[in-house]
Amino acid sequence: MGTAAPRCHAGAVNEPTTEPSTSWRVPIGLPVLKLAGGVLLVAAGLLLAAGDPVRPGLAVLVAAGLAGWAVRDLVAPVRLAVDPGGVTVIRGFAGRRRLTWAAIERITVDARPRRGLRTEILEIDAGDALYLFGRYDLGAGPAEVADTLRAVRDRSAE
Repeated sequence: MGTAAPRCHAGAVNEPTTEPSTSWRVPIGLPVLKLAGGVLLVAAGLLLAAGDPVRPGLAVLVAAGLAGWAVRDLVAPVRLAVDPGGVTVIRGFAGRRRLTWAAIERITVDARPRRGLRTEILEIDAGDALYLFGRYDLGAGPAEVADTLRAVRDRSAE
């Protein structure tokens, strides 16, 4: 028995016309840093307690808040994703909301000087909701992400 020759035919090959999605996520070091900060807070609260139960209690309370924040980063690290059909944003603690391009009214970057530093926030205005993303949510600069979102939107409109 011989090997069969590959079958060839004339005509176009059906290739996917949609481009893959791009996503932005929280850098992995950030939740680790939050958890380490919580541990250090509890240790400092215990070391500086000097018989006062309020100091370690406050340290544990703040550490629990940091731990919850870190858990959110670990459970839902992807904050924003884009594909030709629209964007998917994080909603609530770890939920997701799909926004089509028609539902998005504006994509802007709010840049302001604060305390001697320049901060940028990506704003996605969906009419009924405003979604805000900072550099630490995206793992990239908000202006760069906004440019990518607009480029994908423009390509999908063609």
